[in-house]
Amino acid sequence: MIFDMVPGMAQRKTIVLDPISCCAPVRVDVLDEVQAEVLAHSFAALADPIRLRLLSIVAASKADEVCACDLVEPSGRSQPTVSHHMKILVDAGLIEREKRGLWVWYRIVPSRLEVLRAVLA
Repeated sequence: MIFDMVPGMAQRKTIVLDPISCCAPVRVDVLDEVQAEVLAHSFAALADPIRLRLLSIVAASKADEVCACDLVEPSGRSQPTVSHHMKILVDAGLIEREKRGLWVWYRIVPSRLEVLRAVLA
């Protein structure tokens, strides 16, 4: 959420749903500096083989979500390492997480992946 501060005016809230959803495909329009930074952040999250594999595990889940406990063995990484990489994917908006009891459950954000794909089209 962004707060616009205008001197002498009441504070108003502007809600940003997806900062890259307004980006035109790179073959259609030139990205401005802010759009390029936001996109680079998302693509950087995908530029690591472990994160790409974890994203793939979650995306391929028949249940549409995966418990953190089920990511350790297939990734071949320790639980703290998996948590670190999943946090990066969550921060980039590619994965959502929900804490239930002792465990965290992850699900893909299809609209965010679609926007990234569309920007490159």
